[in-house]
Amino acid sequence: MPVRHYDWIAHFARRTPDKVAAVDLASERRFTYAAFDARISRLASHLREELKVARGDRVAVLALNTTDTLEIQFACGRLGAVFVPLNTRLTVPELHFIVGDCAPKVMVHDADLAETALAVAKLCDTASTLKLGPDGSYERAIASATPLAASEMVTLDDISTIMYTSGTTGLPKGAIINHGMTFWNCVNLGGPAYISPSSVLLTVLPLFHTGGLNCYTNPVLHAGGTVLIMRQFDPALALKLISDPAQGINVFFGVPSIYQFMAQHPAFEAADFGRLIIGGVGGAPMPVPLLQVWEARGVALQQGYGMTETSPAVLALDREDAARKAGSAGKPVLHTEVRVVRPDGTDCAVGELGELWVKGPNITPGYWNRPDANESSFTDGWLHTGDATRVDDEGFYYIVDRWKDMYISGGENVYPAEVESVLHQLGAIAEAAVIGVPDAQWGEIGMAIVAVKQGQSVTETEVLEHCAKNLARFKCPRLIRFVDALPRNATGKIHKPTLRKNFSIASATDLAGAAS
Repeated sequence: MPVRHYDWIAHFARRTPDKVAAVDLASERRFTYAAFDARISRLASHLREELKVARGDRVAVLALNTTDTLEIQFACGRLGAVFVPLNTRLTVPELHFIVGDCAPKVMVHDADLAETALAVAKLCDTASTLKLGPDGSYERAIASATPLAASEMVTLDDISTIMYTSGTTGLPKGAIINHGMTFWNCVNLGGPAYISPSSVLLTVLPLFHTGGLNCYTNPVLHAGGTVLIMRQFDPALALKLISDPAQGINVFFGVPSIYQFMAQHPAFEAADFGRLIIGGVGGAPMPVPLLQVWEARGVALQQGYGMTETSPAVLALDREDAARKAGSAGKPVLHTEVRVVRPDGTDCAVGELGELWVKGPNITPGYWNRPDANESSFTDGWLHTGDATRVDDEGFYYIVDRWKDMYISGGENVYPAEVESVLHQLGAIAEAAVIGVPDAQWGEIGMAIVAVKQGQSVTETEVLEHCAKNLARFKCPRLIRFVDALPRNATGKIHKPTLRKNFSIASATDLAGAAS
């Protein structure tokens, strides 16, 4: 029999009504659990009674970070509707495909993104729109609505969210997230991340991404804690807020670039991290030198691993092992199964590199309108992650790189993340990425694209010599390119497809010189 999904906000509105649930930093609005619950109830009522949103209907949101996004998520849950957060960095043509694919009944949008949202809504014949902000139709709707008469009976198997992947290869896919996936993620992360009713989280990653929404915003709300929502990441503001005792922030999560930008900020050395119980990191392999920079400030960053399709937690590193196992993504979370698999589908031995497969109640049941992707992404219920992974003799997992980012030079597999970690050992390098480019002699060779810290310098020769001392010859990049900054996607991860597009066609002179 399907298990019922319970509404966390409604629960804590009864249990701890006067406790602060959410703070919208940009607008300085603060909501207790009781106030948050009341707004969600009235919003759900408006969606049902005025906009005719029914069970299974989709509600899309195009907005920079705001507590309103969380209200929409929970209002959809009370109606049995499906929440669709949209990437704010996408263009009208990109959003046209996504919105056309999920066919929402309502488009909720920021005032700042009104032009894009309304253009997409018109192209896709979206029936209704709501504008956020103090003078918007969203606030008027909440103010005029009566509380929701009755919530739908929703189970853990019902769809709660469709979250579209970045579309780095082909068209974006809508990963189906059910209520159970989100619940199990809260359970899976609760222990390793020390989430409790006393947790106060600063959310800086975008809420349209699983990292922003589920690491650890939903888990903290599930525990009855408090979330502070930053509209857009600002390293100076983040350091100021974390250092402020009045804010009481004790939980933080970011992708590697978030920690890099904060570490490079002048305020980093004087910042007070003494209240942080957990500093989580995921989204991409974390350079060990950057981990050590934070460790020197008393913060043992706990790496983890996950995907949109896994809700997202799969692996987590315990705080006690953070320094000793720097570079590891940890061990499997409680309610999930993992395998490291050879190309023939058999399990790898300890230390052997293979593809990570994942199974459990935290795994997506599939992709929206994509039976082809469902067929190719699963084997007997095991999700193929596409990530090259190994396990050491203590059972700790290491995500080496994406399989698709690997290149083959002279018959040897090269994983860029390993090379990038060595590049980050050079103090003058702010950020670095490695891609494989065609080569007549070796098939492919490595090209390092490097951005240098302001006021510092490093030469091509110095980079090459450093790599030669620390890497096998076949792993050493043959080409070095200097740029002001590396392209990143909306979550701050370096965008390798853009680098391949801009740099993969190396000149004949480059290739001839590299092969000689």
